[in-house]
Amino acid sequence: MPNHNAHLIVSTPGRICLFGEHQDYLELPVISCAISLRVNIDAVPLAGPKIVIHTLPAGRDWTIQLDAPVKYEAERDFFRSGLKVLQDAGLTFSKGFECTVEGTIPIRAGASSSSAMIVSWINLLARESDQQKELSPEECAILAHVAEVLEFDGAGGRMDQYATALGGVLFQSYHPCIQVDKLTPDFGAFVLGDSGEPKDTQRVLSKVKNRVLSLVRRISSRHPDFSLQTVMREDLDRYVGGFDASDKSILLATIRNRDITLNARTLLTASSLDERTFGNLLNEHQSILRGALEISTPKIDRMLDASLAAGAFGGKINGSGGGGSMFVYAPRDPEIVAEAIKMVGGKPYIVHVDGGTRVE
Repeated sequence: MPNHNAHLIVSTPGRICLFGEHQDYLELPVISCAISLRVNIDAVPLAGPKIVIHTLPAGRDWTIQLDAPVKYEAERDFFRSGLKVLQDAGLTFSKGFECTVEGTIPIRAGASSSSAMIVSWINLLARESDQQKELSPEECAILAHVAEVLEFDGAGGRMDQYATALGGVLFQSYHPCIQVDKLTPDFGAFVLGDSGEPKDTQRVLSKVKNRVLSLVRRISSRHPDFSLQTVMREDLDRYVGGFDASDKSILLATIRNRDITLNARTLLTASSLDERTFGNLLNEHQSILRGALEISTPKIDRMLDASLAAGAFGGKINGSGGGGSMFVYAPRDPEIVAEAIKMVGGKPYIVHVDGGTRVE
């Protein structure tokens, strides 16, 4: 059991989305990969009924009183939402603590820094509760999704919370129910590149999500048998009569991305990894994200082009898009690829597959 008098550090990784960008909220499968950049929360006990939070390098502080009802004080007040969600789950908090939040995941870059922070926070809070609860990674993921997305009516799906809480490489499917399978490909290094371009995750997610869901509703009103999970590319035309070219294009892109993800799962469960084919699938996914979904940017395209010219096997934008980061698979000479990203204005990070949330 945890000790309320103990110094406690909880750590959770960021993630890259290998395949299935803009798919999880449509209940289509994704393949995620936790990476060796992490958020750590370092906590020490306090005598009074309050939590004091210091965030680095932002330099912002929070104080939460434990002897008062939780009241949100910001648009996405994740520290308080995490506390509320655990209280709703039956945990109680009478003893306070002081903690410092810091990490190596680039902020607002699509690498799930916020989800990693919230998973760490949920994991820490449960252990610091009166019940001293040790949550499983799956429980951390479920509660973090409630705290991050459902409490604020957010546009995202569940990929980030499962990816960061469970770690490793995961095939995540959501229809007809949630199923998460661990994959064990023998990956080498990836290089993550932060473009430095700020991104509005909720705006981009809502724009793409709302458009696709509106199209699905239009089709389903005429064809109740229509399903994004099962429709074949060659059958799409019989469902989209009267739709304009751009609507047809985004629906076809969604189905193509689904099929790329399923093909990638087969590839990643083989006895040995075909690295060239893996890289080609990443490039194919990126071409759809850039062309049909229009979520890439000229700078990220330059970073990808420079990486491929320097020897990377393939890559794509990472996260919701409209800025943020990209990544490439670079098992050979990742330092050369990192330098190429740096030369076109990106900030590179050489990363590997990492484990999920844990007590350090």
